[in-house]
This record gives sequence, C-alpha cells and structure tokens, in this order.
Amino acid sequence: MAALCDPPGSGSPPRAPLSPQDLSQELKAFLTGSDPTLGTPLSPPDHARCALRLLRRLPAARHAVLQHLAGLFDDHVCAHLRLRSEIPPNPPSNPLLLPPPAPSALTEVIHEAQRLLLAFIKAKPNAWAPLLASWAVELLGQLSSKYSGRHGARGLNELLQLWMSCEATRTLMDIYAQCLAALIASCPDACVDALLDTSVQHSPHFDWVVAHIGGSFPGTIISRVLSCGLKDFCAHGDAAAAAAGGGADKRVPKLASVVGILGHLASRHGASIKQELLRMFHEGLAPGQHKGTVPFLLQLALMSPPLLGTVAAELVESLKPSVLNQLHQRFSPLPRDELDSTVALLVRLICQTSAGAFRTLQFLLDTAMPASVITQPGLALHDGVREACDRLVALLLLQLQKSVHNRPSASLADGPQRCVPFLEALRGRVAELCAETLRLERKRYLWQHQLLGLLAVYAAPHGAPEALFHLLASAKGQDELALATQLHAVLAASLADLPGSTAALCVRQIHAGALAAPQLAQLLHNLALVVANEDVNEPASLGAQLAPALALHLPELAQLLLHPSADAAEAAALLLCSLPAPRCLRPAQLHAALRAAVHHFFLALRRAGGAGLCHAARLLEKLSAVTPSAGRAALQLLVEGALRGGNAELFGGAAPGAEAEADGGTKSKPAASLLDTNRRFTAAVDFSAGVWSVFHAGVIGHGLKAPPGSPALGEEEVNRNTHAFLGVLLRCCRVAEPAPPPVPCIGPEAAKTVASALVDSVCPAAAAAAGGELCWPPEEQARSTVERDLGILRRFRQQPLLFPLLRVVAMGRPALCYCSVLLRGLLATLMAHWDACRDGETTASPWHLQASCALVACMAEGSLLPPVLGEVQELFPRLAPFEVRLLLLSVWEYLREHSPLPQRFSFQPHRGLFQRDFAREGDPGKYLVALHGVLHRNVDRLGLLAGRFRS
Repeated sequence: MAALCDPPGSGSPPRAPLSPQDLSQELKAFLTGSDPTLGTPLSPPDHARCALRLLRRLPAARHAVLQHLAGLFDDHVCAHLRLRSEIPPNPPSNPLLLPPPAPSALTEVIHEAQRLLLAFIKAKPNAWAPLLASWAVELLGQLSSKYSGRHGARGLNELLQLWMSCEATRTLMDIYAQCLAALIASCPDACVDALLDTSVQHSPHFDWVVAHIGGSFPGTIISRVLSCGLKDFCAHGDAAAAAAGGGADKRVPKLASVVGILGHLASRHGASIKQELLRMFHEGLAPGQHKGTVPFLLQLALMSPPLLGTVAAELVESLKPSVLNQLHQRFSPLPRDELDSTVALLVRLICQTSAGAFRTLQFLLDTAMPASVITQPGLALHDGVREACDRLVALLLLQLQKSVHNRPSASLADGPQRCVPFLEALRGRVAELCAETLRLERKRYLWQHQLLGLLAVYAAPHGAPEALFHLLASAKGQDELALATQLHAVLAASLADLPGSTAALCVRQIHAGALAAPQLAQLLHNLALVVANEDVNEPASLGAQLAPALALHLPELAQLLLHPSADAAEAAALLLCSLPAPRCLRPAQLHAALRAAVHHFFLALRRAGGAGLCHAARLLEKLSAVTPSAGRAALQLLVEGALRGGNAELFGGAAPGAEAEADGGTKSKPAASLLDTNRRFTAAVDFSAGVWSVFHAGVIGHGLKAPPGSPALGEEEVNRNTHAFLGVLLRCCRVAEPAPPPVPCIGPEAAKTVASALVDSVCPAAAAAAGGELCWPPEEQARSTVERDLGILRRFRQQPLLFPLLRVVAMGRPALCYCSVLLRGLLATLMAHWDACRDGETTASPWHLQASCALVACMAEGSLLPPVLGEVQELFPRLAPFEVRLLLLSVWEYLREHSPLPQRFSFQPHRGLFQRDFAREGDPGKYLVALHGVLHRNVDRLGLLAGRFRS
C-alpha cells in the first residue's frame, strides 16, 4: 500500500494534510454522491473531483475511483458522439475542417484526471503503470465495442481519426502510452499482456488502439507481442499438438490477437516483423531454448498469410545445411504423432505460400534429392533431413491434388473457385517448371511432372496448353518428348479439347514472334514427331488428336516455309507432310500454301539437302491432291518457278537478265531495247524490210552481245536437280488427276496445265493466242513471226529444262498440241540455222543438233508425227546440215497439212489413254521422199538403217 502513495516532492502535486474526520467526509461524499454538509446531490464534475481527491489521499480506494472515472469517460464519449451526429447536413468535405466541440465541464475534469494519473505514473511507475495500463486499455476496449454501431466510421483510418478526436479516448490512449513508455526499459510484459487480452475480447473494434500503439512503439510491441504470445502458447499444454489440432483459437486464445496486431503493423513495419520472426526462429533452435518456439511460429504463419509472405522468402534462404541439421536434431526425438502433425502443418503452410513459392519449391526439391556420389564442398546434410523432405514433397503433392480436384465446378451461380496460393504463384512460372522437368534428374523430374499436371488442371483452361507448348518447344530427344505425351495422357480425362487448344497456342506463339529460330525449328520438329508417331489403335493419344487440330491451321503453318531459317523451314515442311490433307480450305488459302511450298522446294534444291528435299516433294504432292484446282495450281507454280528468276540456274539455265549483259557479262549495265535504239536513228520504225530490221547480233553503242558464260553449277548437280524437279512434277501430275493413266503416261489435263504454263513462261506474247494458233500456218505466213521465233529459240537455248518439260507434256497426249507455238518457233529457227550453216557436218553445231533431235523425238512421242517420220532424228548426227534441213522441212510440211489438233486423238477405254490413228489420215509416203533420197545418197553409211524407214 505504501508503494501506491505519492512521495513528496516535485513529482506529486502539493496538498494540505487532512484529518481523519475530513477524510471520512470525502469518502462519504464519494460513496453517496451528495454533499455531507448540505445534503444536496453533487454534480458529475464535482463528484469526479471528489473521487480524484480521495484517490490522492486514500490509495486503497483506487479501484472504486477508477471505476467511477470509467463512467465519466463513458459519458464524455456519449456526449461527443451525440454532438457529432448533430452536425448540420452538407458538412465540409474535409473532416478536419469541422469546428471542434465547445469545452465542457467534463472535459476539464478529464484533464485533471489525466494530470493526476500521469503524476502517479511518473512518481511510482512500477506500482501504477501496470494498473493504469490495464484499466486504460480495458476501458478503451469497452468503449470501442459499446459505441461501434453509432459512429458510422468505416475502415481503420476513419476509426483512428474518430476516436483520436474525442478527448476521453485520446486521454486514455495517452495514459496507456505513458505507462508503456515508463516500463519499456524494465518489464513491459504487463502492459503488453493487457493489450493482448483486450484485443482478444474486443477485436475488431479494438484494432485502432493496437494500430496506434504499434505505430508509436513498433520495436517493443512486435517483440513483446511475440514473446507474450509464445508464453501463452506454451502455457496451454503441448504446443505441437495445439498447433496441429486446428483449434488454436480455443486452446491458445492470445494467438489470434497476436496475429491481428502483427497484421496491422505489417504494412508499415514489415521489415521489423520479419527480422523479429527470423530472430525467434534461429534462437529457438539453440540448445536450451523452449521447444515450442518453432511450432508457435508455424501456427502463427498458418493463421496469418501476410506474415507468411513477409518471412517466407528470407526464411528459405536462411535454411542452410547447418540449420536443417539443427531442425532434424530438434524434432527427431518427438513422438511419431507429433512429427506427423508438424509435417501436416508444414504442408498447409506451403500450400498457403505465395511470395517466393518457386524458390520454396526449388529448395524442397534440392533438399529431397538423393545424395550425389560427388560430394559438394561444405557441411553435408543429414540423411534424415533428405528423407523428411522427400516425405514432405510427397505429402505436398498429395495435398495439392486434393485441393485441385476437390474444388467445385465453376458455374454462373457460384462464385470464383477457391484459390490455392502456392499454385497461384506458380502460374507464371510454367516455362521454368517445364525447363526443370526436361532435365530428367532422377526423382526430381517425376515430382515436377506431377506438379505440372496439377498446375495445368488448376489454371484451366490456359494452364494445360501452356505447359504442353513449353514441353514441345524445348524437348530434345524422344525421352524428353515423351513427357509431353505423358502429361496429355494424365490431363485428357480432366480437360476437354486439350490438343486443339495446344495447337492454337502454338500457332499464336509462333506468329507472335515469341520463339527464336532454333526453338521454332525444335517446336515444329517435335510436333511432327508427335503427329507421325500417332497410334491408330489409340484414338485418344496426343498424336491422333493433335494432327487434325494442327491441320486446321495449315494456312498459318504454311507461311513458315518462307522462314529465313533453313532449319525452321525444313521442320515446317516435315510437320506439314505429317498432317492430314485439309478439305475445308478456301482457294486463296490453299493457293498461298502452294506458293510457299513451291518456294520452299526450290530453296531445298539450292541447299541440296536430301531430307529437306524429300519433305518438300512430299508436301507438294500432298497439297496437289487436295483438289483438282490445287493440282493445276501446283503444276503451274512449279513450271513458272523453274523457268523464272534465279531458279533457272539450278537446271543449267542462264540467270535473269543474262541475255542483256555485255562487256564480259557485267550486270551493272541495264538491258537495252532495240526498239528504243532504232527510234534514236529514225523517226519511225520500218518493218517493211522484213526480218532484218529486227534481227541483230548486238546493240548499237554496246557492240556485239557477250558470249554466254560458263554455267554456275556442274553437270552432275544440274542433272540431279533436273531429275528431282521432274520427279516432283510427274508425281503432282499423277495426283492431280482423279483417274491417272498407267505409268509412264500422265493425265491429259495435268499435261495441258504444264503446257499452258510452259507457253506462258517462254512466250507470254503468244500465250493469249495460243489456243487459236494450233493450226500450222503456211511458210510465208510464218515469216512474220521471226522475232518471236528467235525469242523462243533463245529461251530454249538459255534454259535446258524446257526440252524435258516438253517431253513431260508429250507424255500426256494430246496436251502437246497446246505447245504448237513453241514447236513451230523452234522448228522454223532450226530450219533457218541449218539452211544458213556452211559447215560440212552437223556436229559443228552441237546445240542445234541436240535441239533438232529432241524436238522431233518429242513430237513423235506426243503422236504429232507418224512413226516413220518421227524417227528421222536418229539420222541427224550422220547427215550434212542441208540434209537435216530437208528432213525438217518434211516434218514442217506434214504438220502444215496435218495440224496438231486435240480432235485427232481418240480415247481408248481399255488402255486408259488417248491414241491417234495415223492410218485413217492417209498415206504419209509423200512426206518420206526427202528421207528416202537422203538414205539413197548416203547408202554407204546408212544402208543398214534403210529398213527402219519404210512407209
């Protein structure tokens, strides 16, 4: 009792000594509430002052006085709220601009009580501070709960502003702060205990007090709140059982208050909280410390996800081998049920972890991995740590599986599905998880693969396609690629249309430019392998479902054939070859795909790659078989591509513009126009002089035309390219026909398409009139087309591929008739050459000799010439030039009188071919007179062949 009495001096207000009679009168007045002399009731301020005087002189009455003061503070709060509710409508927008209420008698008494109580605290802090702190916070809690429905404030900030503007509550807050400040250096546990007890009773209305006190004393409040919470946690029996029982709110009543206080302080003092939690964790592992520290922190983190997020990242980083070994040493002696409870608590904590979830996962997998033969430098982990972590990973995956698959199906009536923070944090790390899984590290990749499946289901509908995309884009080899098919097998039963979504995502990522060229080639190659390895006996396999889904995106995938990377383009061709032929493409889309495929084919020829060329050829054959129009378009594009541009060099032809080069073949000078040159010398161009006005061997001002240079490619490579091209052309011709004829013939429609493209490429000026020039004109009329004929001869000489193309057309009778313009121009120019030739033998003009033989053989194969006349080319190498001209003139005469018309052919159903019956067209003997004369003249050399040329 003596400790409660104020000592004399400056710390206590001066007072006059009272006799026992006077003290008795004061006590009687306080108890009755009336003046003992007059008997009149005391006013509330006078009654309160009487209580304060009694408190000064009779400390034993402190509880009664404080209880009376509590009522005084209650009246002041009630008056303050009533005055606040009487503020006129349309108040100022800023509450700070409201006029403060007028000071009242109660306010003056409150100030007097504040001064007295603060004097007691200053004079005897150890005696008065715990008592007044408990009274102040308990009264604050009662007032906050009592008037919680009358103030209308929302949120913590509005509550703080409301209660701190009230004189009574502000005074109580000041009294508690002074009590805590007085004991902060010695023993603040009593003040903190009172704060925690009140917070448990009056939360959440009391949260504003906790927030204000915690902001004023962050270091003390955080450390002491944790310390008091730990003491209370340990005082309620077995901490581990309490933590795992899930009923911590009942068995450990202060734990919820600790969580609330630290939650309020986390926004502004998160660093201090994190530092204090880590300190408690590491100190709790030291020998001699209470074993309940770690379970207490685990339970605290489980009840407060913000606290878990604050400390999770740094806690994982601090779990070095030495710390893990200490944990094992601390928990290994515990009974089995307590260990199971602790592991279950850890699993729940990890599932609620969002900050640093990926790092936590990496730590768990690294720790659970079996020890390597090559020991790492530093302290080794205990085997029990690895086994415990292995079990923890297995239980974590099991818990995640329950959380994912036990979620209710989402509907419009239901709210959003329950969130799993751990998986939610991993949604953006799918690419890294896939990369880690593809490393195929023993048990590690199995855990990660299982986690990928759970994450895919959790993040549906976008998670599963994303995971499959990353696996397909990064897998190298069959073992890694098998992870994608296994993941699909796991998810197929849970997710609908997964292959279609995966195919759409792959196409979007490709055209968004998200993949580098090597990764793009890898993705396309892997897709091709998956599609090619489809199991026909399992229609639900990834390859069987992915193929038709990718076929729907053929127009987008076909554009990858034009990719600048050769590997990516070849992989795209391989993929497109493996896909089923689409049937629902628009003509424009199909034509664009054909153009890309033809372009890729010629690029593959340039690279001379066997596999790439094979895939390009297969792709063209597949696209040509989609529709008849696609087949015709493919043939036209192939012919045009081979004869135009730089592709002509692949088949031994001249580069574009080579015929206009001069001065040693330099390409710097532009091509000159003979017509423009003639116009500079004459006012008008006169064609009356015949062919000589346009026939020229050079350009005026530039001299003679330069001799053709040597071919860029060797003969062997040219032959290989020609063989490959003709093979693709013939395959496309056959698949373009609904009922192709037997080999070696091709369908007439396909051959007609090749003929049309051939004429259009070689002689564009005559292409439009080619159909009207099927009839062979007389020789005089043919003189007007000398310039065009020379151009045709020049193109055939520059591009050796033209003669094999004519042979291809000749195989599809009667398509060669549509090449009459080319045949006539070649025959006329060759006849003119042999007529003007002054050499003794035809071998002096090797190209013209070869061209004459090839032309006649081609017309014979196309049934434009009768059998005997179609074999005269065998004699050309052994004849003189004028004799060759005589035989070619006989051919000309025959074609002039028997024009190459398709109507001369008849279809023979039993053979499936068009055939021409020359016997019905008369005796061709009159066209063999020149042939027989030549044989008679050279009977010494050609006598043995005379029997073959009988009519």
